[in-house]
Amino acid sequence: MILVLGGDKDRELAAADLARRYGLPVVVSGGSNPEYAHWIFEEQQGLSPHQVQLDYRARDTLSNFTSLVDDLRRARIRHALLVTSRDHMARALLVGRIVAGSRGIQLTPVPVPCGQLCVTEGRSKIWGDGLRAALWVISGRDLRGWAAVRFAPWLERVGPAVQSVLRRSGG
Repeated sequence: MILVLGGDKDRELAAADLARRYGLPVVVSGGSNPEYAHWIFEEQQGLSPHQVQLDYRARDTLSNFTSLVDDLRRARIRHALLVTSRDHMARALLVGRIVAGSRGIQLTPVPVPCGQLCVTEGRSKIWGDGLRAALWVISGRDLRGWAAVRFAPWLERVGPAVQSVLRRSGG
């Protein structure tokens, strides 16, 4: 199957082309509005409505996977082509391999060119989301909100200089 991480219409266009060429089902997590997505997949590429599933539960890269992974496992999915922008692939692949891998699902990256719109993601953002993914596998929930509540008073005490460093590093 094809798993598309929403956030850019070019990702959906690339996935629609792959689905048409190889006859694979598609799940779009957090993608464009339903009308536009149906137009791309069904009208432009001629895919069956049964071949495309739109899912809007995700809020971020971690929840792109956590909101779907158990559904995919129940559907006996063992392998997915992961479609996202080239500049987002490192983080998406790390998070996906941790979360989907915990359910026995293998991911193969299919990076979509982003040209001049590419924004390189920092290592701290990539590894921070990787840590969140590992904690989700262990605990079954995203601990980011919990940590923000617990550590906000500490961050206020350490002062603006440390907060500035944390923001620049993606923390």
